[in-house]
Amino acid sequence: MTRTLFDWDAGEPLTPEEERMIDELEAKLRPPALPMAPYPPKAITLASGEVMVVRQASTDEVDTMLRIIEPVMWLKRDFFDIVAARLFGELLAWKLHRVRNEYCLVGVVDGELAGIVNGRLVDEKHGMSYHTLTLKRGLRVGAHLFASKMEHHIEFLGQDEVWIVAESPIGHRRWMIEYPLEEKFDVQHELGGAPSWVLTRETYFKAKERLVSGTRPVPEELLARSWPIREPDLRVMLVQVEDLLESRI
Repeated sequence: MTRTLFDWDAGEPLTPEEERMIDELEAKLRPPALPMAPYPPKAITLASGEVMVVRQASTDEVDTMLRIIEPVMWLKRDFFDIVAARLFGELLAWKLHRVRNEYCLVGVVDGELAGIVNGRLVDEKHGMSYHTLTLKRGLRVGAHLFASKMEHHIEFLGQDEVWIVAESPIGHRRWMIEYPLEEKFDVQHELGGAPSWVLTRETYFKAKERLVSGTRPVPEELLARSWPIREPDLRVMLVQVEDLLESRI
């Protein structure tokens, strides 16, 4: 069905000439895009025995992800609020063609969204890591998805390095220390705040056996169950966050 464009000030539909002018302006507002290789889906067996499918998301799934993310923006624990709020804006910009060369990977367990990671290509050889949001806690979902994101940049997009920052102590421990990453303080990350750290090809391949998991190809039946994305029970995640905080006290 063709959507009719409407001039709400004039109270009438746009003329064909007005529609043409809007189309031309929209083309100017959209950034140029580099060709990007697709991310081949894989399956990861979690510590619970559940199988998580990691696959590339499409812009058609953004509205569903935004509805799931929105309540997490108000969770003032472990910096979930700022990560979810920024991820919300990044996904919306991706859908509306207001960011250059963005991609998004999702982790899905039996149709339920377990986590999201995203980033973009700065150019053909340099990548910018954006965010990692875990909705299923306690199973290293975030660590697996971050590793998948690095796999995408280095192995499938063929990049030389990925620029990374952390917004939480957990992120710093998982990314900067666990890999370990190198300082790249002469590069200011797009997220602002702290300067960049970098994952190089050499660091990635040294860490790959230890940190990058998953098997390919994903059986067709299992892959099919990763669509459409369903909302997880966020009450479970809230309990997991509270339990984690109590264990630290």
